[in-house]
Amino acid sequence: MSKPVIAIVGATGAVGVELLKCLEGRGFPVGGLRLLASSRSAGKTMTFKGETITVETLTPDAFAGVDIALFSAGGAISREFASHAVRAGAVVVDNSSAFRMDADVPLVVPEINPEAIKGHKGIIANPNCSTIIALLPLWPIHRRYKVKRLIAATYQAASGAGQAAMDELVAGTRAVLDGTPFEPKVIPYPYAFNVFSHNSKVDPETGYNEEEIKLLKESRKIMGEPELRVSATCVRVPVLRAHSEALTVECERPVTPAAVRELLSSAPGVRVVDDRAANRFPMPLDASGRDEILVGRIRADTSDPTGHSFAMFVAGDQLLKGAALNAVQIAEHLVAR
Repeated sequence: MSKPVIAIVGATGAVGVELLKCLEGRGFPVGGLRLLASSRSAGKTMTFKGETITVETLTPDAFAGVDIALFSAGGAISREFASHAVRAGAVVVDNSSAFRMDADVPLVVPEINPEAIKGHKGIIANPNCSTIIALLPLWPIHRRYKVKRLIAATYQAASGAGQAAMDELVAGTRAVLDGTPFEPKVIPYPYAFNVFSHNSKVDPETGYNEEEIKLLKESRKIMGEPELRVSATCVRVPVLRAHSEALTVECERPVTPAAVRELLSSAPGVRVVDDRAANRFPMPLDASGRDEILVGRIRADTSDPTGHSFAMFVAGDQLLKGAALNAVQIAEHLVAR
């Protein structure tokens, strides 16, 4: 694995494009590269380190000689093709929700639980973007103060629904500004100048949607805390590619905003943006294109007189640390082993 052959499944999608950029930008030791996508995209070309590579059709036999397969083409594709990649000898790093809650599949954020990688049986799951963006800054706090409860409200970008949703947001915004009719096809509601509940299936009994349930279940698995209490409200906002989240956190021990700020100032993958005097805090525009999760608005929870709770606001690039970057970091651990 010193110079593995890499396959990117869903290479022409929004995350696939970022996977290619991350591999090149981080100097990943690529021994060979296969770009795989649907027959509609086969024949297109993409560039890696100045070399033009032709996109191939994804088939069950496309993984011969591949060492690491980075999947980002949706759960249905992962369920159909991941087993073929594993049988061909590849380790799959999957960005969909297909295997995340499988007891035999590690669910990994490298800054949090890299040791889980060694237990893989051919497939390693990349967590949901909103989970990664929340947990990366929470982890150092949990290690010191033990997080007992998390209340999250997310402000999620179009990129989480793919390139087509990003394109629709741009086109819909232009139509509104021009005063022309626009019929959304990717997102079920008008996206421009609007916010709405995350467009994932809602459980009729609990009222929670799939995105909110993912944040609950995945946080418990990654942190190794099966009793962690999580309540989330996930919302789509008219932002292109960075998610933001308002987090209220209850800890087992008393915790102060100063202590949280100090811990996060040296936490890997985190950048503190908490300028009260200038009223400058994390924004999705600032987070877009950055590897780090931005953290700010760190303050005491005034609803908790015990001093065990605090609130903060985070923003992170959904296509980078929320997806492609996290997958490439997992691949880097595979190579290092």
